[in-house]
This record gives sequence, structure tokens and C-alpha cells, in this order.
Amino acid sequence: MLTHNPDLLIPPTVQTVAELTDYIRGILEQDPELIQICVTGEVSSVNPYPSGLFFTLSDPTTQATIQCVVWPSSLRKLVTTPSSGEQIIIIGRIQVYGARGIYRLTAWQVLPAGEGLQALRLKQLKDRLAVAGCFDPERKRPLPNHPQVIAVVTSMRAAAWGDIQRTLKNRYPGLKVLLSPALVQGELAPDSIVAALQRIQADGRAEVIILSRGGGAKEDLGCFNDERVVQAIAQCQIPIIAGIGHQRDETLADLAADICAHTPTAAAQLAVPSLADLDQEHQQRVARLQAALQTQWQTTHRIWQRQQQRLKRVGIQQTLHWEHQQLQRLKTQLQQAAFGQWQRESHHHQLLRERLQGLDPQAILNRGYAIACQASGRVISQASDLKSGELLTLHLAQGQVKVRVEKITPPAMA
Repeated sequence: MLTHNPDLLIPPTVQTVAELTDYIRGILEQDPELIQICVTGEVSSVNPYPSGLFFTLSDPTTQATIQCVVWPSSLRKLVTTPSSGEQIIIIGRIQVYGARGIYRLTAWQVLPAGEGLQALRLKQLKDRLAVAGCFDPERKRPLPNHPQVIAVVTSMRAAAWGDIQRTLKNRYPGLKVLLSPALVQGELAPDSIVAALQRIQADGRAEVIILSRGGGAKEDLGCFNDERVVQAIAQCQIPIIAGIGHQRDETLADLAADICAHTPTAAAQLAVPSLADLDQEHQQRVARLQAALQTQWQTTHRIWQRQQQRLKRVGIQQTLHWEHQQLQRLKTQLQQAAFGQWQRESHHHQLLRERLQGLDPQAILNRGYAIACQASGRVISQASDLKSGELLTLHLAQGQVKVRVEKITPPAMA
């Protein structure tokens, strides 16, 4: 029920949205202070389209932003093209976009104004964290081949959470997925992300962590360039896959993570293998093994068949009998040759033994002969070597005899 309020003043006319927008456009676009203005700020979220170059100009100190556009007709005239992270000066005017009821700065000219404050701060932070070892490749840890539990740090309402769940379910059914919810945008996001990582480590079940959020404006990803988040990632005891933003985005969290996948879906694909792919590879290996076994069996079977044919052509008993006769013949020949050699060697040995016995001096002495030696020990072989009265030693078969030369008889003439 409507009640009458005498203090409520109703304007005489009711305007449509279009009429109100036109009224605002008239005020802003006709204001002499806004027809041509000069504005400086830092560029972020550059998005080139065929209809024009759209980007955001921000104030690093107050975080205030304004949407800007350069129409295609003005692009070729620019001194410098807006690039993310740069500090620039824009000359242009304020215009109202009626379809959405928003105002934006239409740029006629863009001039360089040095490196943006946010980009400079980010570079200084990156250098400091690099010196601290947060980005060292040696610190990166490998992922487990078949994890059973994976934890995800992202917003429960983010599309990234749904993408990750679907990807993990399709690739690795039966995997346990834990969600440690966190804010992924805004001033409270860094502390929220750090707390989510600490919860996972305290829980102790997860083998891999996926830190993720979907794409967005560069300023929306600022929490992933926060020093607290980077330090928490570097100090985490569980391998972390960063799936943040889109392919063109790169944050300090990406550099600190063990693996950077850039997108939530890609992070999930890296976290686990595809069971379908593994099954296909297994089936291929089984097929190759079966083919190898079949080839080996066929080769062995052909060899066996050839041997069977040979056995049919030559009876095995006949062959064995012939081989036995050959062995007996060779055995007899060997025995005969060995016995003949033994007889020859035995006869030769006997001849040498008899010859040695005939040359043995003791044998000569045993037959009654003696050996005469002078006092110097020289053996006497002829009488002319002796002198009358000289003492000689006669060596007999048994003992020795000392004799004196009484008479020397020269040998008879032949």
C-alpha cells in the first residue's frame, strides 16, 4: 500500500535511461575543462581490438583507475603505444559511452613518462626475492608420478575451481581432491592465500598443491605478486603448481612455484597423468609384446619343422650306430698308436740304460781294474808320465792303496 509523504518532492517529468545518459553526456562532453585534458598514470590491462585499443590508466598511489581508448584513426599518430606497466601522459577528452552509461578518456596522443611506479616496485621486489633464492631452479621439486591426494587453493566460487575438478576427474578418476578456499583478489587475498597454504601443510594429506585463479585484469592479479604469497610458496614443503590467469600473464607466484602452468586447466593436466593415455600406452606395449612373442614362436616353429624333416630323411638309430662304429674305430687306432709309441720309447730307454751302465767307472772297478792317481790327484793314463820312486794312489772297487813306482816299462812297439 502506498502512503502519502508530503515531504517527498516528485519532479515534474520522469526521464528514460537514454535521456539521463544524454544529459550527463552533454554536461561532461561540453565542459571546457574536459574537452581537452592532459592526464598521467600507469597503464594496465591493455586489450587491442579491431575497433580500437582499450586500456586502463591507474594512479599507483590511490589505486584510482579510468578506462581509456585510442581509436584506429589515431593509432598511427601516437608517439608511443600504451604498454602494460608504463607511465604515460595522455592528451584527449572525456566522452560518455551511452550503451553502458560509463565515461572514458578518448586519447588523441600518448607520450612516454618513464617507468611506471607499480612496475618499478614490482621489479625491485622481484630482484629482492631472486637474491633470497625464491626463484632458484635448484629449489624446484619434481611432482609425484601418481599422486593420490591433491589440494587446490582458489576461490570456491571461481570458475577455475570447476575447471580443475572436471579436468582431474576426467584424467584420473578416483583421485581425492581437497579445497582450501582463499580469496584470490583484493587487499585481503595475500593473507588468505598464505593461510590456505598453511592449512594444507598442517593437514598433511596432499601430495601436490594447485594454486589457481582465472584470468582477469592485471591489477586483479596483484595478490600473486605479494611478497607474503611468494615467500609462502617458496617455503612450502609440498610441490606447488601455479595456474594463474592466462598465457600472457606472469606473476611472481608463477616464478616461485615448482611448475608454472598459467591456466587452471593446464595446471590440473600437469598434476596427474591421464589414465586413458596410460591405458592406451599399456595396450600398445602389450600388443608389441604379443607381436614379438608371435614372431619368436613362428621362427622357433620353423626351425623345429626343419629338424623334423631332417630326422625323417636320416633315421636316428642308423645315425647313432654309425657314429658308435666311428668312435670304436678311432678308439682302437688311438690305443694301438699309444701302445706302439710306448714300446719304442721303452726300448730306447733300455738301450740308454745299458750304455750308461757300460760307462760307469764303478762297474769297471768291479771287474778288477784300478785307477792310478798322482799325489796331485791327476789320473795316470801312460807310464811315461811317471817317475821311479813316485808315490801313487790306486783306487780299487773297495778302498784305496798307496804304492811306489819301482820300475817303469815303456809300451811295446806295435
